[in-house]
Amino acid sequence: MRLVIVSAATLVLAGAVGPPLTSQEAPARGAARPVVTQAEYDRWLTELSNWGRWGTDDELGALNLVTPAKRRAAAALVRDGVTVSLASNAQTEKGIDVPCPVEWSMVTASESGATDRIGFPCIHGAGTTHLDAFAHRFFGGRMWNGYPVAGLVTRDGAARNSVLTMKGGIVTRGVLYDIPRLKGVPYLEPGTRIFAEDLEAWERKAGVRAGAGDALLLRWGRWARRSALGPWPIDEGSAGLDPSVLSWLKRRDIAILGWETPGYVPQPSGDLPRLAVHDFALAILGIHLIDRADFDALSEAAAARSRWEFMLTIAPLPIPKGTGSPVNPIAMF
Repeated sequence: MRLVIVSAATLVLAGAVGPPLTSQEAPARGAARPVVTQAEYDRWLTELSNWGRWGTDDELGALNLVTPAKRRAAAALVRDGVTVSLASNAQTEKGIDVPCPVEWSMVTASESGATDRIGFPCIHGAGTTHLDAFAHRFFGGRMWNGYPVAGLVTRDGAARNSVLTMKGGIVTRGVLYDIPRLKGVPYLEPGTRIFAEDLEAWERKAGVRAGAGDALLLRWGRWARRSALGPWPIDEGSAGLDPSVLSWLKRRDIAILGWETPGYVPQPSGDLPRLAVHDFALAILGIHLIDRADFDALSEAAAARSRWEFMLTIAPLPIPKGTGSPVNPIAMF
């Protein structure tokens, strides 16, 4: 089978992270690392694949690891009863970082009531926080678990791997990885590569560790940077996980991966497609993704408590044959 995604960035490097970086220094240090070759990346498509792990008919992927026991353990993390939204506010105006806004209008407004209309012309666009189903992205004509795209995903919708598989909602343990806080900066600069050693350095600092069935939520400071400097075309420049982290994600067995941008790969050499990490996690590892979340309020709530783990709930809309859904994930402390 010919697979259509290219290379990525290098070895998982172990060891301690150096002294805190300024936001200007961070990209330079990451850019010095070698990148994964085309051959390595293509080999991982087979070596790291979770296809067939939960049966040939599976459509849940790593959500199989969110067991009743896992949900009970997540609920036990609630002590204060405080909730925090992880969704960015819906963007209704087109802009440099919102090429596909949410459509909203007030249909009627009178003394007896009001009705508005909302539309999502592109669920996976920049207008809203959303959850990706497995029917969203493919490799060589195959989606999660090896299902062929032909005949199963058409203009009539997704007959397999749709968002409807998650109609019952997701409740699990969430863990925030706050990389700007680790580095001692308000945000990372676009192009900064986040390595496995950064994730593990955060674990040592915060005293938490994401594992089987958990949701790993990665903050690099997209919204803090926007507040400070204004919007920019995030499709052309974002910080994010280096592709060398893929084997680390495989070992950790996380069920959900959330980020503030759709996992764009910072490309020091320009060889990789932007969604190399995004697509691999979704289609090969079977990890559902929360794209375009906002973790700034979560960062403040977690820091105030010195607690970086919490119960996380996600309730996608039950859209038959849909490839994703707008969501408002809720963390509860």
